[in-house]
Amino acid sequence: MARVTGIGGVFMRCPDPKATHAWYVKHLGLPLDGDGFVVFKWAEDPKVDGGNTIWSTFDPSTEYFGESGQPFMFCFRVDDVDGMVARLEEGGVEILPKREDSEYGRFAWFIDCDGRRVELWQPPVIPAKTGDDTD
Repeated sequence: MARVTGIGGVFMRCPDPKATHAWYVKHLGLPLDGDGFVVFKWAEDPKVDGGNTIWSTFDPSTEYFGESGQPFMFCFRVDDVDGMVARLEEGGVEILPKREDSEYGRFAWFIDCDGRRVELWQPPVIPAKTGDDTD
């Protein structure tokens, strides 16, 4: 049966794609590959290439997204939401006051250089099985 195994890409219109790209690299420390793309490898994906997620910017006139002005929000998976919020605050980034802690993990939001709301998600810690499932 077919199933989704991750995020294939995040693509967005930007008034100045190069400046927005540089802002995200600076403030979030996104890793650039040799071609200037941000590629996240997902070892959990059963595909031969290990799976990956692409992050990229596009010119506002692109037709790739459909009609112009389509709203969206994207989410970055992080290993430490508080640490990432602190890093963003140190860089002068606008942090939204709302935080969420739930069984799905920890969430925080910020506003990027183009005025978009962006979500940060720290997945919950799942305790390792001890082999003693007698509770």
